[in-house]
Amino acid sequence: MADFLMPSLGAGMEAGTLAKWRRAIGDRVARGDILAEVETEKGLIEVEVFTPGVVSALLVAEGTKVPVGARLAVIEEAAVTRSDEPPPASRDAAAAAAVIDAVTDVAAPTPSWATGAPAAPVRATPSARRLAREVGLDPRAIAASGAHGTLTRRDVLCATEAEPSAAPPRPRVSPYARRRAAALGVDLSCVAPGPDGVIHARDVEAAAVAPAKPDPARAMRRAIAAAMSRSKREIPHYYLAHTIDLGPALARLAALNAARSPTERLVPGVLLLSAAARALAAAPELNGHWTGEGATPSARVHLGVAITLRGGGLVAPAIHDAASATLDELMQRLSDLVARARRGQLRASELADPTITVTSLGERGVETVYGVIHPPQVAMVGFGKIVTRPWVVGDAVVARPTVTVTLAADHRVSDGHRGGLYLAEIERLLSSPEEP
Repeated sequence: MADFLMPSLGAGMEAGTLAKWRRAIGDRVARGDILAEVETEKGLIEVEVFTPGVVSALLVAEGTKVPVGARLAVIEEAAVTRSDEPPPASRDAAAAAAVIDAVTDVAAPTPSWATGAPAAPVRATPSARRLAREVGLDPRAIAASGAHGTLTRRDVLCATEAEPSAAPPRPRVSPYARRRAAALGVDLSCVAPGPDGVIHARDVEAAAVAPAKPDPARAMRRAIAAAMSRSKREIPHYYLAHTIDLGPALARLAALNAARSPTERLVPGVLLLSAAARALAAAPELNGHWTGEGATPSARVHLGVAITLRGGGLVAPAIHDAASATLDELMQRLSDLVARARRGQLRASELADPTITVTSLGERGVETVYGVIHPPQVAMVGFGKIVTRPWVVGDAVVARPTVTVTLAADHRVSDGHRGGLYLAEIERLLSSPEEP
């Protein structure tokens, strides 16, 4: 058995909300399959499985907020299951449903169909099982339309509409309450009735002054502020900056793009990302995490890329194995990452395992940007916009395209000498058009 836990999706995250299960009990999952969607201040994140096997229990109901590290599900590892048949009843939905029901809604009344002798297990999503119990419907009597015969919330809703007597009655509304609701712009479907089951004017007025739901953009800004405050409080930063001649690199980029269609062309930022990732071979201590007792360098470069979101705030998901990727691979991965980040479709691993982060404000017209390290990382790289400057080449002063690259690094792990070697290696890579 393997536990599927609420992941940590960045510095400062303490809890997340289980927004949706993407698989049902009894489903087989492979490494990398999406099992759940988790909502955090940074948006909706897809959480993948790292242990192949069969989902034998879903322990948390959709909509439940749980702390980082809490058990969300149980996966029976593939090595234990020797057949292509679903796991036996002792390990499937019947056993897990009891756990889910205990977690989801302890106060809900037990419907009459649940008090009889044990019956054949029903494969259902947690939200479908909970809704069926709330409205008093027997899941065994509802037609399932989900994958592999799974009962979904939609199936229960359809069955509820077909049996109006099973649905809870609508509360009555006093005439004055209706007028107050219209005047105050209150949706009566969102107003709880009084003890007598009737919505009165006082109920409408209470709903009108109820605190508004938190603004997601503000929640993200608070999360970012908390993480950066922790970073500046705990990490002894040092900063370096270096201006680089981009003439050779941009000439090579123009040659690569000459025979390409506009949609296939590479952008200068890809050259900068590639150089930042590959240069870590000269200062590997900058690539890794601080564990509290010391630094743990990473053998692989998972390059976090700071992405501004349309609704405000930012995320920094990782391009995995960036140092070994070609320019075309980096371009494809970057485009995909930006698109999914702005759609709210990032994966947990992309947020949890960057080993170093790159930020760029060049497109905003900023010439130099000094970053704040994302814990538990130990370094951050910044690129400004490409600026034409006077540059000495031989004995002449000529106009050259340049970029300023900065490094914010953890003094517990490295020093200015090692950071300087890293920036010098970035310059060497960008000044060598023959480099792959």
